[in-house]
Amino acid sequence: MAQKSLQEAVDYLQQAEALVISTGAGMGVDSGLPDFRGDEGFWNAYPMYKNLGINFYDAANPIHFSRDPEFGWGFYGHRTNLYRETVPHDGFGLLQKWINTLGLDSFVVTSNVDGQFQKAGFDGERIVEVHGSIHHLQCQRPCRRDIWRNNEEIPVDFTTMRAQHLPHCPHCGEIARPNILMFGDFSWIGDRSAAQEKRFNEFLIRHNGKRLVIIEMGAGTAVPTIRHLTQTLAQKPNAVAIRINPREPQISAPNIGLSLGALEGLMAIDQELF
Repeated sequence: MAQKSLQEAVDYLQQAEALVISTGAGMGVDSGLPDFRGDEGFWNAYPMYKNLGINFYDAANPIHFSRDPEFGWGFYGHRTNLYRETVPHDGFGLLQKWINTLGLDSFVVTSNVDGQFQKAGFDGERIVEVHGSIHHLQCQRPCRRDIWRNNEEIPVDFTTMRAQHLPHCPHCGEIARPNILMFGDFSWIGDRSAAQEKRFNEFLIRHNGKRLVIIEMGAGTAVPTIRHLTQTLAQKPNAVAIRINPREPQISAPNIGLSLGALEGLMAIDQELF
């Protein structure tokens, strides 16, 4: 990492009028969460699936909730429990410190479904969860467009990865599923995420033409939703992106790429910022 790039990132933040925080799976790695990078990364987190020859794309398929819901909820029930237990790393607090100290209007856009920003104290009205949230449920059919909080306790047999309790739709009694956009998903109800995106678009309109900084962390190229968003926003007048990524930091000038993990990158900026 060049010191010049780090100082440029600090200069941009000091001059910013608004901040967008965009994150992918790499944001959770410093909190101890797996990022499922490639089949081997997924199997390291879930070795029992390797024996079954199942990769992340197979496990994260909505078809399981109708064909074999104990199997479908085995994966998502374990993730629900994992995310509930996870403590957000210190980088979340650094971002909040910058927002408060620099007086920045801000918004979070994340492809993560783990709810870590809300748990870290970020305003839920200023977060877009583009792929939904594991902390919300919907009917798997669906019988109607309702989305409700996931207050279910879902014990999972870790040897078989099968759930020992199944959530049900309160309206029709059918199996419920997480309100998450999965692979090959035609039954996801995107209304909650659409409402979040509407608020985000209003934020962008309010700050059109102002000095906007986008800090992107942990967003890879395998599912490039967040990287595309960052690059689109960086093309706005007076906008610049800071991409923090240990493996894929490349981004065109005048944007800045820092070859660091999320927490490491935020700490490096913070040391120069204050």
